[in-house]
Amino acid sequence: MQAIEVVGILIATVLAAIDVAHHKAYIAASGIAITAIGAGAVLALGFVAYGLYRMRRWSRTPALLTQLFVGIVGIYLVQAPRLDWGIPALVLSVTGFAALLSPAGIRTLAPGRREA
Repeated sequence: MQAIEVVGILIATVLAAIDVAHHKAYIAASGIAITAIGAGAVLALGFVAYGLYRMRRWSRTPALLTQLFVGIVGIYLVQAPRLDWGIPALVLSVTGFAALLSPAGIRTLAPGRREA
């Protein structure tokens, strides 16, 4: 789920960059800032996704926080109403929480687990 969310943020960042390049952003400086923040988020969350892939314990907390933030953004998007982005965000958030908090996820990523 984390990697899919990273791809979604990457798509939104590319769309923001295209709007800035074609002078469609309401304020160019804010469009550039949103693009830069999106690129930074892609890098940071990509690192967390890689940590989950490698089953690193440190990646659990940032992944849970990511699911929380994606869920909050999904709620705002559904209320907007931007159902085309909001519903997938909510589905990803709930699925990500379920995977991270499942017994297998806890055994793998929770501190204090015993190595085989």
